[in-house]
Amino acid sequence: MDKSPDAFRTISEVAEDLGLPQHVLRFWETRFTQIKPMKRGGGRRYYRPLDVELLKGIRHLLYDQGYTIKGVQRLLRENSAPFVIALGNGDVAAVEAITRQKQTALAKEAADSGEADGNDALPAGIARPQPGRKLFGLLKGEEDGPIGADDKRLSKDNRTLLQEALFDLLECKRLLDQVR
Repeated sequence: MDKSPDAFRTISEVAEDLGLPQHVLRFWETRFTQIKPMKRGGGRRYYRPLDVELLKGIRHLLYDQGYTIKGVQRLLRENSAPFVIALGNGDVAAVEAITRQKQTALAKEAADSGEADGNDALPAGIARPQPGRKLFGLLKGEEDGPIGADDKRLSKDNRTLLQEALFDLLECKRLLDQVR
């Protein structure tokens, strides 16, 4: 029997759905404060549907787009969880709407503080999007991936393997820190 889309999911269900080991999800909880599964007796985790969507967005950015954990943390801090969820779902319209909403709020804030010059300028540090440029570099293709030491681009498979190795090393470090 399948669960309702609104049902809570266990860590094993979420891990299987995302194609990740459970320890990666537990590690992500330590790095992303926005991931807050409900914990029941014995520490059993139950993920809300919104938590699962956020995890899908984080997975997309880390594994498919080649972002670092710090890069995703910055995106979450600067743009909010709905932005990362929209990226994970590939909802470009929602990403652009959230971006416009943020720019409008920043422009209004600048106007209220007297920083605007009346030329429909955006606040300092916010560049007006240029036609043909990709949104924050988030919707990049394979040709835009990370560059290796020999100036060749890493393949998607190699990036995934490196990311998994990093997660394993960080999990080992966490376990060693607990023993000390």
